[in-house]
Amino acid sequence: MKLYGIKNCDTVKKARKWLDDANITHEFHDFKKEGLDDALLSRWEEQLGWEVLLNKRGTTWRKLPDDVRDNIDAQSAHKVMLDNPSIIKRPVVEHGGQLSVGFNADDWSANFGR
Repeated sequence: MKLYGIKNCDTVKKARKWLDDANITHEFHDFKKEGLDDALLSRWEEQLGWEVLLNKRGTTWRKLPDDVRDNIDAQSAHKVMLDNPSIIKRPVVEHGGQLSVGFNADDWSANFGR
């Protein structure tokens, strides 16, 4: 299992604690510090859709210029997410060839067993 996110994100902290408490081995990739490459983001977009990945409720979204927010599409969203990884919903989890976004303890218990 590989968990992608930002170390200081409260949701990522909860997810990592849940995994540790459940004794589930995982690797953590802080895409704010370690970066996010184009190919990985493209793969996520193909599997999940850019709309699922783009967090329109956070401060990073609100700080974007109005013209960028008003005209967002797949191509511009890709660039925005590469330039501002903190705008990606967190955590992104790769597990067993599947991807998921976000943390919900009940869903994780059902999907990852606890």
